[in-house]
Amino acid sequence: MKVTDLPKHWENEKEPVERTHDYNLRLPLEDAARIAALAELYPDRTEADILNDMIGAALDDLVRQSPIKDKLESKDK
Repeated sequence: MKVTDLPKHWENEKEPVERTHDYNLRLPLEDAARIAALAELYPDRTEADILNDMIGAALDDLVRQSPIKDKLESKDK
């Protein structure tokens, strides 16, 4: 999924996703405010949901790029 596809994704019904790893994340205040604003726009999604989707989409974008593509694809296997 592309980052630009996320708003359409957030408009759809939320599907359960298994989360297997926790991270602590420190964001600049402006970025945290943007995440909070997105959570208000999409009340079905928590701030954690939005961050998870954004990170996943960014990683998908990186996997589509060369030369990083080969390095990241080999890590998935």
